[in-house]
Amino acid sequence: MTRRTISIDPVKFAKALADDTRQKIMEVCCCRVCSVGEIVEAVNVSQPTVSHHLAILRDAGLVNVQHRGKQTFYTLNQDCVVACCGQIMQVFAPDTGAAEAVKEAVKA
Repeated sequence: MTRRTISIDPVKFAKALADDTRQKIMEVCCCRVCSVGEIVEAVNVSQPTVSHHLAILRDAGLVNVQHRGKQTFYTLNQDCVVACCGQIMQVFAPDTGAAEAVKEAVKA
């Protein structure tokens, strides 16, 4: 199995997570592919607001984008979430078992 390197900007990651609406969007897009319309309906905000937040999530690498005709679909980039959380643990909680597990997983 080949591991691919994920480029992570921890500041963009933290800023993306710092907004309640973006967290709701991430939750909606977790484990499924969603259209912008589905996201708008699920988080109960306007389409321009959802588009604004999706741009921030895209820029942070937290959502994957699929274009199908004129529609755009999004899904949570779980690999990026795991990698970002792992980096945070290694920096701010290096003496924990979780941080050690991340270090071992990265070596594999």
